[in-house]
Amino acid sequence: MAVEGWQAGLALAKEKGPAPIMQQIFTVTGEMLHKRPEMIADGYKVGDQVPGKVLHAKYSRYMQQIAQVQPELVAELAEVGARFTHHSSIAPTGTISLSLANNASNGIEPSFAHHYARNVIRAGKKSKEKVDVFSFELLAYREIINPEAMPYSTDPAQQLPDYFISADAVTPKQHVDIQAAAQKWIDSSISKTANVPTDYPYADFKSIYEYAYDKGLKGCTTFRFNPEVFQGVLVKESDLENTTYQFTLEDGEVVEFKGNDEVEYDGEIHSAANLFDALKEGYYGKF
Repeated sequence: MAVEGWQAGLALAKEKGPAPIMQQIFTVTGEMLHKRPEMIADGYKVGDQVPGKVLHAKYSRYMQQIAQVQPELVAELAEVGARFTHHSSIAPTGTISLSLANNASNGIEPSFAHHYARNVIRAGKKSKEKVDVFSFELLAYREIINPEAMPYSTDPAQQLPDYFISADAVTPKQHVDIQAAAQKWIDSSISKTANVPTDYPYADFKSIYEYAYDKGLKGCTTFRFNPEVFQGVLVKESDLENTTYQFTLEDGEVVEFKGNDEVEYDGEIHSAANLFDALKEGYYGKF
């Protein structure tokens, strides 16, 4: 994909002209030579002039990597220039795959869970609405193989095969390893989400970022379900069921509900978790 992208960048440059920065002339500085000592080996010295297309094609670490696979392509890019300076990026694709009718690939993200809830804002509703979500692979499995299949079921007739992996079955360091492997041929931004258990020790949590730095990641994103701080967009039923929320009534009485309990309040039905979140954060009734 990387090679095809730069072949397209070259073809478009020939058809429409290269990106303006490729034609721009840059003055070689001491800092530039320090960062790219190979320029010194090529005879450049402070004060020399060099076009952007040469800096991009010959001295970008990423393009040097492309040159190991397609040296002729990179040599031509240095002469012609490319239509663009970057061509690929990977966003955290779990939510994106859901947004496109729940039928797009998760990319480098495992499914958050195969059955979970998504909190969405509905016009006229005073708290977020909890909506059931099923992963695409679960829907496909139920359509083709077993219509009764459900994750976490204790009924053998409903259980999923072991290869149904979700985000919580991937360790934080494995999430980092996946991103590190994927970013090799990504020249722009890349991100994925490392899901962290609620009871994860802080020392181990801190080590995720240190490990990501050691692996050369461009960025590192973590998600830890913490009902005391915020409800989040995606939640698992097991997390809701295992979390208790307390509400103080006007007469001082304290009532408790599990996160997935339905509660009638102010003439509407809410999940206890979303109602607690809306009242606590002060946005109740603002939607």
